[in-house]
Amino acid sequence: EVQLVESGGGLVQAGESLTLSCAATGSTFDGYHIGWFRQVPGREREAVSCSSLPGGPTIYADSVQDRFTISVDDTKETMYLSMSNLKPDDTAVYFCARNKGGCVTLLLLKLWALSDMGSWGRGTQVTVSS
Repeated sequence: EVQLVESGGGLVQAGESLTLSCAATGSTFDGYHIGWFRQVPGREREAVSCSSLPGGPTIYADSVQDRFTISVDDTKETMYLSMSNLKPDDTAVYFCARNKGGCVTLLLLKLWALSDMGSWGRGTQVTVSS
């Protein structure tokens, strides 16, 4: 069974950059849809970005478009979320996940965010100060 572990979170100032990592053990991301999601206490989990492997579409939420980039390394064992020009509204716990589907349209990505489909990490905190 795959285990996903996020890392790289922390406290940054607005305008700075941060890269999150998600390491898979017991399996890889090859052939799966991969996604990043975030959640603020008291609010629903929301979609950030996803990509379908291999060579499928990459989707971003409107709020992070042109600032965040999702990627995966050549081994397909680690995925990343590179975040630039961070804003206080980006403060949240960030989760990575993989699934056999879900990254086809932004709407489906949003539905994935609200479900428990696939495998999920436990999250890493990102705090952006103003």
